[in-house]
Amino acid sequence: MAMIVRSVNVPRAAAASPDSDPRRLEPAAGPVEVGLSGLGGDDLRERDYSALFLDDPDEHHLAHALYAYPTVHHPFWRTVRAQAGVTTFDEAQAPLPAASFDEHLALDGIQESELWLGDALRLPGCELVITAPRLPDARFNATLGFDKAASMVAQSRWCGFWLAVRVPGRIAAGDAFEVVRGPRATPLLQLFRERTQGRRY
Repeated sequence: MAMIVRSVNVPRAAAASPDSDPRRLEPAAGPVEVGLSGLGGDDLRERDYSALFLDDPDEHHLAHALYAYPTVHHPFWRTVRAQAGVTTFDEAQAPLPAASFDEHLALDGIQESELWLGDALRLPGCELVITAPRLPDARFNATLGFDKAASMVAQSRWCGFWLAVRVPGRIAAGDAFEVVRGPRATPLLQLFRERTQGRRY
């Protein structure tokens, strides 16, 4: 599968966010500016402070500028949402709602097991660097709609990943990208295993 940005998700307008819908992001209508601290207009600063152990909050924030989730896992989550009664099995054939993982970027053609810390995603208008896996948390349960979602993330290791912005610019749905190898010292999922080992979710 080609490596393509399927969607870029930005904060939802308050009027478009009913109380019953826990999703905080929605697809952008066009290209979005990307700065060192993330997407333009994204003031959702709830980042996973346990994912990296950094003394400087500003440094931590820059390392968690964007969160990306691979779309290759979507069929699995459609099925388990139906098994959990969140949707019907007929509805499980439809695409997942956008930003079901609180992801800024939904990415085709990539998955966690192929990535290392320091690998870069080179896009036409910007360049991003993989900094950490996302650890399981209650937001997975909320946005996917059932209580065992975070536990299933821990078991499957389909966690998505945090990105820093190396080269600011613009990003849009449909952008192709390539993975540029970094130092290849630490596989993404090795850090995920170390951070989740012995924990219950």
